[in-house]
Amino acid sequence: MKSVEIYTTPICPYCMMAKRLLQKKGVPFTEINVMGDATTRSEMVQRAHGRNTVPQIFIGETHVGGCDDLFALDERGGLDPMLAA
Repeated sequence: MKSVEIYTTPICPYCMMAKRLLQKKGVPFTEINVMGDATTRSEMVQRAHGRNTVPQIFIGETHVGGCDDLFALDERGGLDPMLAA
């Protein structure tokens, strides 16, 4: 299974939804809290090609996007194969 990283803040409901989906699928992930950390948030924005909202989700080196993008990928049937590849 590929590594999953998710940039979050503790007060973000979309972050919570994205994490719940990953947990439901039994996917381990590394959570990176960007709240109050300008350096880490800047790193996130750079990795996410300018997107500055949370969550920002990466599977391996692939930028999946935010919560809506993660759910759309799952609904299309693309999330499980991406995780397994």
